[in-house]
Amino acid sequence: MSTEHVLDDRPHTRPRIRRTANKVPEVTVYFWIIKVLTTGMGETASDYLARLLGPVPAVGLGALALLGSLVLQFAVRRYVAWVYWTAIVMVSVFGTMAADALHVVLGVPYALSTPLFLMALAAVFALWYASERTLSIHSISTRRRETFYWAAVLATFALGTAAGDLTATIGLGYVGSVVLYAVAICVPAVAHRGGLLGAVTAFWGAYVITRPLGASIADWMADPHSRGGLNWGLGPVTLSWTLAILGFVSYLAVSRRDVGSDSVAV
Repeated sequence: MSTEHVLDDRPHTRPRIRRTANKVPEVTVYFWIIKVLTTGMGETASDYLARLLGPVPAVGLGALALLGSLVLQFAVRRYVAWVYWTAIVMVSVFGTMAADALHVVLGVPYALSTPLFLMALAAVFALWYASERTLSIHSISTRRRETFYWAAVLATFALGTAAGDLTATIGLGYVGSVVLYAVAICVPAVAHRGGLLGAVTAFWGAYVITRPLGASIADWMADPHSRGGLNWGLGPVTLSWTLAILGFVSYLAVSRRDVGSDSVAV
């Protein structure tokens, strides 16, 4: 039986849950490279659009683009590289805008928005686990699990944006933030290999940290010398990181190196 038409085998007195092939890529080195690239591209693209259009119109445009990409992602029946990573890029752009809007438009300090987004992410995880008894990305095979997954992804981007801006504005600067998060992202991997952290917890810990890591690198490249950056500009950095994302995603779309078994994990 095709995994695209697997039905829950519980008694017919309960609602039947339609399952599909897993809707997310295998976690390989390519996954982490593209993930970091999307975080940096989202950071500079968000800043560029906010300066070009203004914060409020930029957020509105970002929300529409995010909605369209998620509609397409939910419509496909299995993982499709360009569809999935387009949605991740749009989450990155909008997540950055949402976090920045709280600070710039509403005046919420990063020291407050960071724990607020952390609590939001914790709430998503709590509801997800209470409903599905798993937070594994290898089991994104129902509409409900996919909804929880994308809610968690959006929360991680907003949290990472606020955390990255917080460390950059309390004296660490961009270079210091890059070093901090480069070290921090190794902690979940080392803890997992040492048997101190489960695979799912280690994954989500590293996933959150990729956001401030990539954003700090992109900000350092784009911002002027007066702010400790390389002064390459928001437009050129956004374009170069976008081209890098396109290159890696095109490779994966052809090679399918990030496509696992079609078996459905329950």
